[in-house]
Amino acid sequence: MSATPVSAPSVSASSERPVVVGEPIAIADVVRVARAGARAVLAPAALERVRASRAFVERIVAEGRAAYGINTGFGKLAQVRIAPGDVRALQRHLVLSHAVGVGTPLPAEVVRAMLLLRAQSLAVGHSGVRAETLQLLLDCLNAGVHPVVPAQGSVGASGDLAPLAHVALALIGEGEAEYAGAVLPAGDALARAGLAPAVLEAKEGLALINGTQAMTALGILAVADGLALATCADVAGAMTLEALRGTLAAFDARVAELRPHPGAAAASENVRRLGAGSAIHAAHADCPKVQDAYSLRCIPQVHGATRDALAHAAEVLTREANSVTDNPLLFPDDPGVAGAGGGRVLSAGNFHGQPVALAMDYAKLAVAELANIAERRVAHLMDPAVSDGLPAFL
Repeated sequence: MSATPVSAPSVSASSERPVVVGEPIAIADVVRVARAGARAVLAPAALERVRASRAFVERIVAEGRAAYGINTGFGKLAQVRIAPGDVRALQRHLVLSHAVGVGTPLPAEVVRAMLLLRAQSLAVGHSGVRAETLQLLLDCLNAGVHPVVPAQGSVGASGDLAPLAHVALALIGEGEAEYAGAVLPAGDALARAGLAPAVLEAKEGLALINGTQAMTALGILAVADGLALATCADVAGAMTLEALRGTLAAFDARVAELRPHPGAAAASENVRRLGAGSAIHAAHADCPKVQDAYSLRCIPQVHGATRDALAHAAEVLTREANSVTDNPLLFPDDPGVAGAGGGRVLSAGNFHGQPVALAMDYAKLAVAELANIAERRVAHLMDPAVSDGLPAFL
């Protein structure tokens, strides 16, 4: 595959404050990195956590303790022990075997969001990667080396194994990456950016491909757009209300107070503010019409419900952006396991995509409702039977 990812942002060389990986990040941070080319830097405290987690992995390998993904096979081969001399090959082959996505490459903005989110998850310090590997992720992001990631292939229930494997593939100098507007063999892209490919050590391949960063990246950018669209819908609704000589009465703040959904209050305030001082509204302040059509009168309720649904999705995605989603999870400070330095390895299911999937289904329905009510407003504008004197088929 050699298609260029679309909408590649220019990497900012400005002094805009960077996003600090390893500290809590917000949806706005992800959007800045993905679309505005903001830089990302690793928090000093995160570096210490990553080093402690890595030291635990190396202790496991040295002691010969069996730990999934560190010195065992994967899936049904979890009971098969891997010799120390084969650990590097195991991690490399894991990445190669899972980089099997198909379809059009994801846009560069999505890939940039994936790189940031993967780094954020690893920086929490429960994944066992080396600091150098984490830094390479950030270096690729900041240098504008964007792995070519096919859009189709996420397993969902087992996380974004295939999309993340294509990210990891570029880190080891395999596959393809976009750099300076051209799609190149990943090794060449790294070299042109002054970067060297990683040689993965124990646990690193698994830590890089196990997680939800593709679906979370797509979700964050979609919800950010949805929230912007909700404001645009308020503006369109306010303009339509004027054109149809509707009344602002339904947008009175006291109405929203009696049904205190925050989204409805915000939409109502938007339309009220946009209509303030309107000569058109003033001209028919004493209009004998009792009330307007649903598509006008119910703008706060419909637009507001969409806003609330998107706000919920944003909360879910923000939690996910700051979560550790690979497997197994490492707890180097746990004293409860015998060994030279203690520590515990827990196999669990934080890679499962259900929290993101349900939130995004909800968000999708919510955005569709903005289109439904807009269609009814358009119908009113075009139909002279109800448009109060506007030209037919306006």
